[in-house]
Amino acid sequence: MRLLALFALLAAAAGAQFEDISGAKIRAHTRFLSTDLMEGRGVGTRGDQLATEYLATQFELAGAKPAGDNGTYYQRVPLTGVTTEPGVTLGASGKGAPMSFRWSDEFIGVSQRQNALDEFDAEAVFVGHGITAPEYQWDDFKNADVRGKVVVLFTNEPQSDDPKLFGGRALTYYGRWTFKYEEALRKGAVAALIIHTTPTAGYGWEVVRNSWGHENPQVKLEAGQAALAFAGWLTTEAGERLLKASGHSVAELVKAADARDFRPIPLGLRIRGRIPSKVRQIVTRNVAAMVPGSDPALASEAVIFSAHWDHLGIGTPVNGDSNYNGAVDNATGCAILLEVARAWASLGQKPKRSALFLAVTAEEGGLRGSEYYAQHPLVAPGKTVVGLNFDAFFPLGRTRDIVVAGAERTTFYPMVEDAARRFQFEIKPDPRPEQGSYYRSDHFSFAKAGIPSFSIHLGSDYLSKPQGTGAEIFAGFNAKHYHQPSDEFHEDWDFSGLEQIARFSMLVGKTAANIDRLPTWNAGDEFLAAREKSGVR
Repeated sequence: MRLLALFALLAAAAGAQFEDISGAKIRAHTRFLSTDLMEGRGVGTRGDQLATEYLATQFELAGAKPAGDNGTYYQRVPLTGVTTEPGVTLGASGKGAPMSFRWSDEFIGVSQRQNALDEFDAEAVFVGHGITAPEYQWDDFKNADVRGKVVVLFTNEPQSDDPKLFGGRALTYYGRWTFKYEEALRKGAVAALIIHTTPTAGYGWEVVRNSWGHENPQVKLEAGQAALAFAGWLTTEAGERLLKASGHSVAELVKAADARDFRPIPLGLRIRGRIPSKVRQIVTRNVAAMVPGSDPALASEAVIFSAHWDHLGIGTPVNGDSNYNGAVDNATGCAILLEVARAWASLGQKPKRSALFLAVTAEEGGLRGSEYYAQHPLVAPGKTVVGLNFDAFFPLGRTRDIVVAGAERTTFYPMVEDAARRFQFEIKPDPRPEQGSYYRSDHFSFAKAGIPSFSIHLGSDYLSKPQGTGAEIFAGFNAKHYHQPSDEFHEDWDFSGLEQIARFSMLVGKTAANIDRLPTWNAGDEFLAAREKSGVR
């Protein structure tokens, strides 16, 4: 107990300059944003309006100025909402008896063509992991012509003992499902079906079903722009049935896909789909507020603090509950964002550069809100110091460690390390690099624009719990509550850890806002070229 008390005193001393930050306020924001009244904060719904109005009001009360369109707190984000309608069918035929798959139970997905009805009937080709990566001398397509065909593949990346291949254990963007569909389209496929397995995806079928069983927000297509007639998933069992009809199995092809000499396999099947869709135009909003910097020469530059406000809305009932509240994911991150904004605005002496507080929309639909911001920035990427993102926190008390995966890829990392030392935090590596966390949250959109960006997370070594408990907590949440209606607020949650993260983030952000020279990405990093293009070297 004495050791814990000493640790608390040291950490409190490190954060004393930000004593205005309140865990109680973070708690209150989290509770309100995850109440049933918010209807799961679905994009383009009444929950969208309620959540964004609440965020804008809180920014205004904090004293942060509007930074959105036309002097408002809102940046308009136009999207097209596509919902797969009842009557959707997917089947296959070959040498044996035709087969069909059951919606939701065996397959899920959406048309990306934004039509009321899309139909296809095409040859199926298995393309491994669907990756073309010249820098790794990897090509799953081997010049095979898949134009007008249905590609069948696995998510994730080839498994290898070579630490130089696809980042070793850490998943790169090549392993993300978003890349799979993008590459299938580039190769001219009419549709793409990912066979889900929990090991290759990193989560169970329930997560896929709940994430894809809702309206899918998409960037509006330009006239004549190509898109997939169906971007879909099959369960392991459905994939097994499909592959068996072609004389193969899931296990066999997972193994085959891990070989560099893999070549596409025509499956001898035709896959047909009829995809009716409800299509509507959505105007949703990023919420943006700014606290101007104190140095007239540097106030046009800014540090970004971000969090996504959306979740999955009202969806498929689970145990009678259809409200996907999103308390951990991501009412907690928004609550930290609001409290950091309030504390920053209350500083007597403001940092030299400005702070932009950005609550983005449609993260759950593929980082759409942050992607839109990156394409229509309120502060140019070349004038943005760093991006600090908050996404999904377990309010279960303080930890001895934090995770800032991606920060080590930037020249700003020594300052992050110094802040961690001041808070007595041990920086731990990403505990689940194989899940590609860096490419799954909004900082990725900023990084693609060249901005040194990363998410700040609590670690798993809780002060008040036995060692190893944190990993068990994450595993339990991922299996039972992630993207489920049961991601709800709990009255017995302990927000002291989130308070400490807010204090730490304030110190990191203030350091960035007062830094002499804008940071960049380390030599050889995939985002360095974009940073240099923005004018920062």
